[in-house]
Amino acid sequence: EVQLVESGGGLVQPGGSLRLSCAASGFTFSNYAMSWVRQAPGKGLEWVSGINSGGGSTSYADSVKGRFTISRDNAKMTLYLQMNTLKPEDTAVYYCHVEGSGFWGQGTQVTVSS
Repeated sequence: EVQLVESGGGLVQPGGSLRLSCAASGFTFSNYAMSWVRQAPGKGLEWVSGINSGGGSTSYADSVKGRFTISRDNAKMTLYLQMNTLKPEDTAVYYCHVEGSGFWGQGTQVTVSS
């Protein structure tokens, strides 16, 4: 059974940082590209960042470029998202996703507010 479990969300002040993790199990994690997708209150899904299976290629939405860093540890079967200089507009539920599949985590809430 494929499982994706996100953690690391929370409440942070503007300008602060958080590190999200997504622990994967039930599939060969190192074979798949992964991505982070978010959904702000009352809005649709927004792709945030992606990383290839080996971790050597990454991409970012313009809205987070230069502030967020995606990474992965294939030995630990874990995906990460380091989020710096957070803004109120980053408030959303963040999901990890196995690209090209229907597998999603349950999401972790990130709230940026003073």
